Amino acid sequence: MEQLTIDLVSDVVCPWCYLGKARLELAIAEVQDQVQIDINWRPYRLNPDYPAEGVDQKAALEKKLGGAEAVKRAHDMLTELGRDVGINFNFEAIKVGPNTLNAHRLIHWASMEGRDVQDRVVTALFKANFEEGRNIGDTHVLLNIAVQSGLQHDVVAALLNSNADIDTVLGEIEAAQKMGVNGVPFFIIEQQYAVSGAQTPDVLANAFVDIAKAKAEARANLN
Repeated sequence: MEQLTIDLVSDVVCPWCYLGKARLELAIAEVQDQVQIDINWRPYRLNPDYPAEGVDQKAALEKKLGGAEAVKRAHDMLTELGRDVGINFNFEAIKVGPNTLNAHRLIHWASMEGRDVQDRVVTALFKANFEEGRNIGDTHVLLNIAVQSGLQHDVVAALLNSNADIDTVLGEIEAAQKMGVNGVPFFIIEQQYAVSGAQTPDVLANAFVDIAKAKAEARANLN
């Protein structure tokens, strides 16, 4: 069985990234007998200028999208798409548009404990923001998610209270932008192939099978 590694560039306040994650999981299930997929979550910030305390989510979105009607249309569409893949978007519950730097630091620390721990943290962050309306820029919320995901409270608390890995996260974001990433989700497969946007499970599954086949053929040609 071929193994593929995906570097998935995303932000945990991006609804399309949450949708992309759910669709990716369906695609992985579809090809599980043919391809093994490993995911590394990579950071991106849609709103790098937001202050540490966050902003008024409703006001910020209306300004960004061009008014309340535009926001409603976007949310209605995403709610329907989310329902198809088991996401219960609750946009009305989101009061604070957070700065996600610390959330990305937490995801980075979780990766050191293993991909399964990192995935639990990412899933919990998406769910907290989009389904529970919790402020994932808040240290207490991040600590709660960390502990629930299997990380040690005191270690994460000390790290959050420091400047640990801020440069690492910002460096990864800069590297992604230099590669041409200007929107998320963005899938980098085997450091060679790029897939942009929250593609449907069938599109992702077909891409995985094709890339795995190409990888196997390339290896065969070397022998």
